[in-house]
Amino acid sequence: MSSTTYSDPRVGDYLHLLSTQRESAQLADLRARTLPMEWGEMQISPEQGRLLALLTQLTGATRALELGTFTGYSSICIAEHLGPDGLLVCCDTSDEWTAIAREEWRKAGLEERIDLRLAPAAETLAALLEDGQSGSFDLAFIDADKTGYPGYYEQVLELLRPGGLIAFDNMFRGGGIFAEPDSDQGQEPGNATIRELNLAIHADERVDPVMVPIGDGLLLVRKR
Repeated sequence: MSSTTYSDPRVGDYLHLLSTQRESAQLADLRARTLPMEWGEMQISPEQGRLLALLTQLTGATRALELGTFTGYSSICIAEHLGPDGLLVCCDTSDEWTAIAREEWRKAGLEERIDLRLAPAAETLAALLEDGQSGSFDLAFIDADKTGYPGYYEQVLELLRPGGLIAFDNMFRGGGIFAEPDSDQGQEPGNATIRELNLAIHADERVDPVMVPIGDGLLLVRKR
């Protein structure tokens, strides 16, 4: 037992080692392909991918949302574990990055399970709400522009069914949330937004949140 979270610089390497033992050859190749790219560091880690896959299975998800698809690693982790007739709606604005994702989806045989919407995520979510899809999604992964997170939270929460789950990535902001609020780093828009959102969600009686210190901080939020 431990009264505090174990802290050791070796933890990240150990999690990475264990997670890659169950990583498919395709995902490993995609990770290696993406890393040298500009903004390649935006790709989620294998340990985050394993957790997303497990959460998809545990929630019994058949309908899911992804905000921020990049080259497709996380979307594969989710889509391949959706239930029968599952559907993942992916929101992104980059045709260049998602062209790689499309290629990987075809390779994985997941094309029919994924609906890519190339538009600002807020517009796509608004369209889903206008289409009467409130309460129809089981799971959402949010890994898009950080200043947009508060708005995405409200839209996704409405789209989620009771008992559904949201996973927010980058909730530590590479340590940016620990900076003094009135410092330059603390006032950086993304850092300030995420710091405030972490506090707001933990005070929100509509949900049950828990922060998981994996990757750059993964906040899991269950809708009541």
